[in-house]
Amino acid sequence: MKGTYNPPMGRSRRYLAAALTGPQVLAFMPALSLGAFWFGGEAWLLATALGLPALYALVGSFSQTAEDEAAALGGNPECAAHALDHAIQNAARDRKATACLVVAMDGADHLRRNYGGDILDTVTERCLSRLPGVLRQGDQVFAVADEETAIALAPVPRLDLETVIQLSARVQSALEEPVSVDATAVSSSWSVGFCLGSRNPGDDGADLLQAARAALADARRNGPSAIRAHTGTQPAPATVASDLCNEAAQGLEAGQFRPWFQPQLCTDTGRVSGFEALARWQHPVQGIIPPAVFLPVLEKSGNLERLAHEILRQSMEAIKHWDREEVKVPRVAVNLSAAELSNPTLADRVAWELDRFDVSPGRLTLEVLETVVVPSGSDVVTRNINALADLGCTIDLDDFGTGHASIASLRRFKVSRIKIDRSFVAGVDRDAKQQRMITAILTMADQLGLDALAEGVETTGEHAVLAQLGCRHVQGFGIARPMPLDQTADWVRHHERKLGQPTGIGRATG
Repeated sequence: MKGTYNPPMGRSRRYLAAALTGPQVLAFMPALSLGAFWFGGEAWLLATALGLPALYALVGSFSQTAEDEAAALGGNPECAAHALDHAIQNAARDRKATACLVVAMDGADHLRRNYGGDILDTVTERCLSRLPGVLRQGDQVFAVADEETAIALAPVPRLDLETVIQLSARVQSALEEPVSVDATAVSSSWSVGFCLGSRNPGDDGADLLQAARAALADARRNGPSAIRAHTGTQPAPATVASDLCNEAAQGLEAGQFRPWFQPQLCTDTGRVSGFEALARWQHPVQGIIPPAVFLPVLEKSGNLERLAHEILRQSMEAIKHWDREEVKVPRVAVNLSAAELSNPTLADRVAWELDRFDVSPGRLTLEVLETVVVPSGSDVVTRNINALADLGCTIDLDDFGTGHASIASLRRFKVSRIKIDRSFVAGVDRDAKQQRMITAILTMADQLGLDALAEGVETTGEHAVLAQLGCRHVQGFGIARPMPLDQTADWVRHHERKLGQPTGIGRATG
């Protein structure tokens, strides 16, 4: 979606337009015409009839001014900064308030990998096309980066933090409605960052935009579906990306990369059935940097295998930690990248780590992306996966249903469990089509003797419906966010205590 931004009228033209279009002038238009005819006859009447429209056109009263334009997607940050400059000036003149919001889709790479670039473009365009429906006339929308879209709010008399948070939630809700593409409901999550004009760290629209983008970067580090206001402490987006290659290599040496653990629950018992280890980078200056930022950097520098080795080693240490703490965690799941699967020594290295930490192979689950194993056709990949299964490790086929040869994958590899992709899980408590899709997947898994786990469970309703449909394991933000190791034992104990609490049953009274 592309659009143009029209520069605002000059101050004198704006005042003249207001004077000519005010209600007091419109009320006297008939009298003005009669007066022209009375004093000058038909010639003056004709001059009035032709002259007034010309004057209106001259000051732009027949066209919408910049403040009254409907939201239209502009093409670059300069347009957004120009619009925000104008909004700041008008707000100061009229004693009003303005703000800037910046939105971005979470996990765009995930959608691109699973559905392709064309589908991603379609989903993004349709989501953004909903913005005019939740914005006011006069608010303007601009594309400011490949994945970021800015909203310049027209000045209003009252605009406080709570109001903008509510508006951000409304924008987010509209963007996250599923999009139907080729009879498939594709769900996406969006993060929002904003900065109030009153908290602008600078003087102009460019500063306000940069502050909102910094808030968005903070939201995406805490996402998905996060909303953050500018606080003055967020690093600028450009800062986050600077010299990451060198810093990532140094971070690996310094032990800054550590696994955070997200619990998986058994829907039959409600108990913890495992944890998934998810890599996190604890940067000494920038804080937690999300995988979407550092994984491409590590892949480019050839350090992905090294990261995976660190996560595997620390996951083994986590199992020993849980055993010492006497909390029951049956297994931990670790992701395998394409580079690792293509390494002929993978199975031997995993066996060595298990032996070194004296951990039973059955307590290690190895997650393999369907989109990685399906197109590879590599004998090394097949041999590695099957060797790990023969070792006693369980194999999860991740993002199930998004590849192109799912059944063939289940036949070629010794898969123990499928992980149902979030695109099938989102809204399953409200969408009958999603329910039928999940039921079909679970029926197939049951016939093939496979277990199933639904990932991306974000609401109590989704959790409940998945349990009713027979999905035996669930994972997602609706259960718990990933957490560092030192928080996991307390979380498990707290969860076990909740399960042990008796359900209250009211006593009948006569």
